[in-house]
Amino acid sequence: MQDLIGALPGALSLGLIWGIMAIGVYITYKILAISDLTVDGTVCTGAAVCTVLITNGTDPWIAMLWAMVAGGACGLVTGFLHAVLDIPAILAGILTQLALWSINLKIMGQANRPLSARKFDVIITQMDTQEAFIMLSLIALAIIALLYWFFGTSLGCSIRATGCNINMSRAQGINTNLNKVLGLVISNAIVALAGALLAQYQGFADINMGRGAIVIGLAAVIIGEALFGKIFKNFALRLLSVAFGSIIYYIVIQAVITMGLDAN
Repeated sequence: MQDLIGALPGALSLGLIWGIMAIGVYITYKILAISDLTVDGTVCTGAAVCTVLITNGTDPWIAMLWAMVAGGACGLVTGFLHAVLDIPAILAGILTQLALWSINLKIMGQANRPLSARKFDVIITQMDTQEAFIMLSLIALAIIALLYWFFGTSLGCSIRATGCNINMSRAQGINTNLNKVLGLVISNAIVALAGALLAQYQGFADINMGRGAIVIGLAAVIIGEALFGKIFKNFALRLLSVAFGSIIYYIVIQAVITMGLDAN
């Protein structure tokens, strides 16, 4: 029990990082009703871009901004394949994800790129899990506030309408293809931000760090909705429930590891 309590700060911080990623997944999975597999590659893209920029002297906040731009570009490619070329969303995500494997290797120049908090300025590090948790909480709340504002605008409402009923949205004159692309761009930008934060927290970017990200994201969304869906009706609170779902997911994993079960 003491081992579990001692590991909780790290589990909470990791849970929040993946909770931010899960918020990005929520946009495509729940709002647009699209299963976007691009995120498995976008996590690594965000980590790779952020790591390379920071190690070359870029301010970490600027590096994270560029990571989001790179992630948004990944979403744009998936959106183009799906909305313009009419490729099914799952296949479009797989195609982009496969392409990102080579692109991410090219960005990093190697399979694993170190990002030591002792050598470079970073926003968060696992050497100080309490400070990391506070910073991650502030970032998560800022993202939720921005998304709450955006999806309350006319453009945001049109994206939500596209996911709810695409045929009715078209009948109302809404450009549903543009909304799909925009939703994928926003989603993958947030996912890439999570990747940038993960690279700083762990102290490295690795080509495999995004593998299985979609599973974690969907698990966080499902857990959050199952536990808080009947309580949280407001859109902002629903996004918050996704972050809570991810934290619970990682606490459970930590508890299982503490019990001595095989981590694999």
